[in-house]
Amino acid sequence: MQRWLRTIGGWLEERTHLAGAIEETARHRVPRNSASWWYVFGSATFTVLILQIVTGICLATVYVPAADRAWNSLIYLNYQEPLGWYLRALHGWGSNFMVALMFIHLIQVFLFGAYKYPRELTWLAGVVLLLCTLGMAFTGQVLRFDQDAYWGLGIAAAIMGRAPLVGPRLVHLLLGGPIIAGETLSRFFALHVFVIPGLLLSFVALHLFLVLRLGINEWPVPGRLVKREIYLREYHELVERDGESFFPWAAQKDLLFAGLIVLALLVVAAVAGPIGPNGRPDPSIIETVPRPDIFFLWLFALFALLPPWTETFLILVGPLVLIAILIGLPFYSGTGEKSFRRRPFAVVFVILAFLLFATMTWLGLSSPWSPVMDAWSAVATPVAYVKGRTPLQLQGALLIQDKQCRNCHAMGGQGGRRGPALDSVATRLTRNELIRQILQGGGNMPAYGSNLSPAEVDAIVDFLQTMTPAGEPPARNSAPPAEP
Repeated sequence: MQRWLRTIGGWLEERTHLAGAIEETARHRVPRNSASWWYVFGSATFTVLILQIVTGICLATVYVPAADRAWNSLIYLNYQEPLGWYLRALHGWGSNFMVALMFIHLIQVFLFGAYKYPRELTWLAGVVLLLCTLGMAFTGQVLRFDQDAYWGLGIAAAIMGRAPLVGPRLVHLLLGGPIIAGETLSRFFALHVFVIPGLLLSFVALHLFLVLRLGINEWPVPGRLVKREIYLREYHELVERDGESFFPWAAQKDLLFAGLIVLALLVVAAVAGPIGPNGRPDPSIIETVPRPDIFFLWLFALFALLPPWTETFLILVGPLVLIAILIGLPFYSGTGEKSFRRRPFAVVFVILAFLLFATMTWLGLSSPWSPVMDAWSAVATPVAYVKGRTPLQLQGALLIQDKQCRNCHAMGGQGGRRGPALDSVATRLTRNELIRQILQGGGNMPAYGSNLSPAEVDAIVDFLQTMTPAGEPPARNSAPPAEP
C-alpha cells in the first residue's frame, strides 16, 4: 500500500509540483513574537468558511428556492430529514460565528497597525471579505423566507428605494419585479450560493497570497515607527534574526484555536438548534415585528431611533461614509506608530464602537418596535375625494388610510405602484367584484378576508364606488339577468 501511495504521489507531483508550493507555504518564516494567540482569528475564520461551504452544499440538495416551497423545504429539514435540523443549525450558527470572528480579526488588525505599509492591499481585501460575509449573512436570512425574512427584505427594499434617481431601479433589480415573490427568492439564492461565495473565495485567495508574499505583521513595539524607506529591510532582518517557520511553530496555535471554535460550534448547534423558520411569510399581516439576525440588530435599532428628519440622509449616506473610511484608512494612516499603546484614539474608537454595538443590540432585542410600513399611508387623502361623502364612505376612506392600502395603491398621483391606482377603480370593478377582490385577493394582492370585518369591507367598498373620474360611468355587470 505504501509503495502504491508513493507511486501515485510521485505521478501527481511530476504533473502538478504541489509539494514544493505546500512546503514553501508551511516553512515560510514569521517573526517569533507573531506566534501569538492574538494572531489566530484569521485562520479560525477560514476554517468556519470551509465548514459553511460544506454544510451549504448539503442543504442545497434539499432546499427549494421557490416562493411556495422554500418554507416547506426548511420544515422538512427540521422535522423529517435525518439530522437535517442539525445541519441547518450548523450552517445558521456557523454564519454568526464567521461574522463574529471576522469582526474580531478586523479589530485586531486595526489595533496592531497591520493595515499600514506595505499591507494596504491586504487590508482592502479584508474589508471586501467583511462586506461579503455580511452579504452572506443577510442573503441567508432571506432564504429562510419566513415572516421575519419577508418583512426584513421589505424594509431593505424600502431603504434602497429612497436613493435618488436610481432607487426604483435598484429595488426592481433586488426584488426581480415590483413585489417580493418567486423571482426575488431565485435572485437571493443565486447571490447566496454562487455570486458571493465566488467573491469570498477569490478574495480569500488574494488575501492569503498577500500574507505569504508580504509576511505576517510583527508584534507592534511602542516607538518602532513604520517608514516606507526602511520598513521592508528592517522586517526581513527581524525575520532572519528572530524568525521561525510557520509550521509547526506558529501553526500549532492556529490549529488548536480553530479546533476549539469548531467544537464550540458543534455544541452550540446541538444545544440551540436551527434558526427558524418562524411563521409563513404573509403580506397581509402589516403589524409585524420582524427582527434581523443578531449582527444586524444594532442597525435595526439605530434606524428606529433616528429622528425622522435625519432618517433618509443617514440611512443612505452613513454606510457609504463608513465603508469609505475603512477603505481609505491605510492611505491616510499608512505610516507611523503601530502599537495600540501609542494610539489612544484607535483604542477609544474601538471601545466606543463596541459599546454602541452592544447597546443597540440590547435595545433591538428588548424593544417592542415594529417597522413603520407607512411610506404612502401618511400621505393625506385628496380633499376632492372626501367632499360630499356619506359617513359610511368617509369611514371607508379612513380605513384605506389606516389599513395602509396606499402602500401599494396610488390615489391622486401619490402612493405605491405595486397595484393599480384607486382613482378610477369603480369604472373597472363592480361592487361584487370589489368585495371579492378584497376578501380573496388575486394577482399581486393578498387576501384580506381574515383581517377585515364585514362592516369594514362594506365601508371600504362604499367609498371605492365613488372613485369614478368625471364623465365616466361606473362599472356594471354585463351578464344577462337570471330568468325567473
